[in-house]
Amino acid sequence: MRLLKAALAATLFSAGMFAVPAFAQDKGIVGIAMPTQSSSRWISDGHSMVEQFKEAGYSTDLQYAEDDIPNQLAQIENMITKGANVLVIAAIDGTTLSNALANAKAAGIKVIAYDRLIRDSDAVDYYATFDNFQVGVQQAETLVAGLKERFGDVKPWNVEVFGGSPDDNNAYFFYDGAMSVLQPLIDAGDIVIKSGQTGMQTVGTLRWDGSVAQSRMDNLLSANYTDDHVHGVLSPYDGLSIGIISSLKGVGYGSGDMPMPIVSGQDAEIPSMKAILRGDQYSTIFKDTRELARVTVGMVDAVLGGKEPEINDTETYDNGVKVVPSYLLEPIPVTKENWRAALIDTGYYQAAEIE
Repeated sequence: MRLLKAALAATLFSAGMFAVPAFAQDKGIVGIAMPTQSSSRWISDGHSMVEQFKEAGYSTDLQYAEDDIPNQLAQIENMITKGANVLVIAAIDGTTLSNALANAKAAGIKVIAYDRLIRDSDAVDYYATFDNFQVGVQQAETLVAGLKERFGDVKPWNVEVFGGSPDDNNAYFFYDGAMSVLQPLIDAGDIVIKSGQTGMQTVGTLRWDGSVAQSRMDNLLSANYTDDHVHGVLSPYDGLSIGIISSLKGVGYGSGDMPMPIVSGQDAEIPSMKAILRGDQYSTIFKDTRELARVTVGMVDAVLGGKEPEINDTETYDNGVKVVPSYLLEPIPVTKENWRAALIDTGYYQAAEIE
């Protein structure tokens, strides 16, 4: 019987839906709405939360919407109907959930925004995330460090800038954090953006789509670099970085007299870690999903127990209706120099997954 239950759980999880069966210790039902399984990062988030909520005695209903907004709305409404006690939501589009969350609030269901801020709703009780402005700062700092290391005898450095999805509130924090480092260098003439393209409305990449980033990089290269070299690319996410790298290598970067530009990233996904070891990508930002899950479980335990959860920020995240009390975790920049200590020694990956 135990084997049958384990097999059932494994089958449900592989399908993107993990509902801990009724034999679990039942402290309540946690509905977990995740955006997509196309990124290994979100799969890891879901797995970590299911595991830790189960250990804490909760039933879970984990759903992936595959970046389909109506699908995520339907999933959340279904969680409400099935009697979830609390909702943990990583929104696809943080501006589209107001009606669903109003229904949750009317039903007395607590709502925790997970990693991505949910906007335009007073039903968001708490927010668990990383210090997203600091993520952008670290991306730019590692980009500049790489430029000095690889192109120390070149001035100015030619850099192009990519942003995340404009419907993800985090993307603006990443961009603003990065530009707080890069803009003084642009003003000083140390960095030149030959395309002239800046600002999230111009450089944003809808749905964090790597193929869109690759196509834009193709266009940037053909329009601005037929007789010059690009030295660095600010990329806010590993999935974009891989597309950008494909574009760069497609025109000869990384061979002959065309050294690879410095390319940043985020999420420490395995393809990008392999690219870092190859020298194609310079850096990424590691956000330990196990720690984010731990904080989220603590929030749920507190709110369902009638207590105030631990928070460390009450000023930063205004969702347009209220400032959402938040807990911010510290991100970790990762390069070829520290990847083992950050990712292997901590047990996040096995070395064989990357090497």
